[in-house]
Amino acid sequence: MKATIEDKVQTRIPTKHGEFILHYYSNSLDEKEHVAFVKGEVAGKDNVPVRIHSECFTGDVLGSRRCDCGEQLDMALDLINQTGFGVLIYMRQEGRGIGLLKKLQAYNLQDQGLDTVDANIKLGHLADEREYDIAALILNSLQVHSIALITNNPQKIDEMTMLGIQVNDRIPIETHIHLDNLGYLKTKVERMRHILKMPDKK
Repeated sequence: MKATIEDKVQTRIPTKHGEFILHYYSNSLDEKEHVAFVKGEVAGKDNVPVRIHSECFTGDVLGSRRCDCGEQLDMALDLINQTGFGVLIYMRQEGRGIGLLKKLQAYNLQDQGLDTVDANIKLGHLADEREYDIAALILNSLQVHSIALITNNPQKIDEMTMLGIQVNDRIPIETHIHLDNLGYLKTKVERMRHILKMPDKK
């Protein structure tokens, strides 16, 4: 069955990053509440700045320093606001798709010495189980013509291209590196092909 979505509600949300319109979507694939945060006019536009952000309760809400998610969320919204138009799609796929419970269990495995990839695998999951079909449908619903994807992950560019989204450019989104997230970011670079500038070894 082909996936479908419905833009059920749009409402104005003023934020510290400026004013956005929040679009709430229902869909035929899952029961999750995926949303799009839209700034300005994007219909028919080229090179629209787009961030496809996967939910991270610990980083986005609690401010966890184990990852770069919360900081990336803030940076992406600020970039979109400064540009004057753009879209942040908030996908409800916690823990690279394994869910909050398994992500927290993976944290404990990481504290025992495993990296993020091996921790997921030990729990019976893939390194990354996220899917982007709904994100592509949301961009089509918003009538975005082409995008500049705010990401460090080339796999995300490949996925969106395969889903028929025209990705004209990549906008890097590099956050602060510190002791709490160093191993996490190192694994992203070395095992998941993310494009990040890591500190020189001393």
